[in-house]
Amino acid sequence: MTVFEGNFTQASSMKFAFVIGRFNDLVTNKLLAGAQDCLKRHGVEVDPDGTQVDYAWVTGSFEVPMVARQLALSGRYHAIICLGAVIRGQTPHFDFVAAEVAKGIAATSFQTGVPVVFGVLTTDSMQQALERAGIKSNLGWDYAMSALEMASLMPQILNGKPAALGNGMGNNQSMALPMSSTNLAEASSAEVKSPEIAG
Repeated sequence: MTVFEGNFTQASSMKFAFVIGRFNDLVTNKLLAGAQDCLKRHGVEVDPDGTQVDYAWVTGSFEVPMVARQLALSGRYHAIICLGAVIRGQTPHFDFVAAEVAKGIAATSFQTGVPVVFGVLTTDSMQQALERAGIKSNLGWDYAMSALEMASLMPQILNGKPAALGNGMGNNQSMALPMSSTNLAEASSAEVKSPEIAG
């Protein structure tokens, strides 16, 4: 049997995107710094003017999944890291936002086949959020590690070949986009091609 396992050694040719919620930016900026540090230490050029990482800033966490989905559909990225902070207040607003953000990010990854990392803190207080964004540890690092691992794992699964056989999204891979009954019928009679990640 074949063993598929992500690694952290092929990142220098991968492309990533961040979607960051501006609301609670005291927290999200720290998460971003932790994630950037991780990517940089694994050979990724994190400069916004570079060619490996793009950054999309949105109003708040609720808007993150929509932008993440558009980035995933572009076919340009090996993985997308979503960063945000939803902090509980005195109304049910927290519950609605946290639930919808989690569902939206999960749906984006499932529908597009692109690894989309859930890096949105959902905490009871600002103190808890800050502890997770650098005071005790910075979960931004962990989110970037997840992106690196999943970005190297998915091409292996799609190619049917284990590690060390390239890290790009090849020609013969199809994304896991949901299909309507019409598209499903067309797909069964024709080869479905997914976009290549632009070099």
